Amino acid sequence: MYTHLLVPLDGSTLSIGLVTQAVDFARSLAARITFFTAREDLGASGDGALLRSLEPQDYAEAAAGSASAILAKAVAAAGAFGIPCEAVARTGPRPYEMILDVAAEQGCDLIFMASHGRKGLKAMVLGSQTHKVLAHSTLPVLVASVESNAAGSAAEVAIGIIKDEHRAIAAVIRGLRQVAAELRSAASLPDLDFPAGLVAYLKTFPEVLHHPKEEQFLFARLAARSAESAELIARLEAEHREGSAQIQTIEACLSATRSDPARYGDLADVIDRFADAQWQHLSTEEKLILPAARQHLDETDWQGIASAFQQNAGVRVGSEQDEAFKRMFVRLMNRASA
Repeated sequence: MYTHLLVPLDGSTLSIGLVTQAVDFARSLAARITFFTAREDLGASGDGALLRSLEPQDYAEAAAGSASAILAKAVAAAGAFGIPCEAVARTGPRPYEMILDVAAEQGCDLIFMASHGRKGLKAMVLGSQTHKVLAHSTLPVLVASVESNAAGSAAEVAIGIIKDEHRAIAAVIRGLRQVAAELRSAASLPDLDFPAGLVAYLKTFPEVLHHPKEEQFLFARLAARSAESAELIARLEAEHREGSAQIQTIEACLSATRSDPARYGDLADVIDRFADAQWQHLSTEEKLILPAARQHLDETDWQGIASAFQQNAGVRVGSEQDEAFKRMFVRLMNRASA
């Protein structure tokens, strides 16, 4: 049976469902995963060469692209179930060749890819990269049929967005754990601007948008449909408030540590306490709340939840504010992988 999956990702909405399916499949096999994504070769273009010459810092950020962010969320999804995994990004003009090369280098025995969920004649063309991998691979290739958020049911739209947001939060928490480990190491002085950026992301995205959406729409509708979920929902809402207080404590400790390096250990402790609590919180929502919601909510409920997660307080997905959150997350994950 297969023991090591290569899962290529492109950052599209299809990738959200693909990661979920790959994690479930790996769990059933007790297999490990290597997640892979390809970067565009910006330096090979005329615009990229000009940008590298005129604005080296902007070029470095553009060249890094969103690969680290894509992989960080996938790793967080696997980590939630204790699945051993690695993340690989490569730059080049032909993604399918890099997929095959990385599969061989990593010792993978199965390539797990997405199609577009199409039927009939359209199914003959799975997508240029998937088709090329199928044509050239000497390894088995399993093509998972994954519908995009736009094409799925309201429940799948909502759950897909929620899981993607959870993975982003989990990736930031992993970054904070790395900082805590560095704070306890005498090897080098940590860059405190990096954890400050991670905390700023948590304050401006989950605290302002994600958690209120959960409480007002997902939790409220589930509580109305399932009385036995009320106690669990009340606990999770209390954990939202506790998390906000913990973030304030981290901020205060960060400020104190900037002027007193002797406080490194204290900062590491408050970060770890927060990370432990948040990891457990996310796990509870994924393993208990979402399954309960699938069981008890109807299509009308899911339509309301999906609409809320796509548009909250006048902020639509794809808006300038939403793009700012994405850019912030990408920059943070690029720094985390540097």
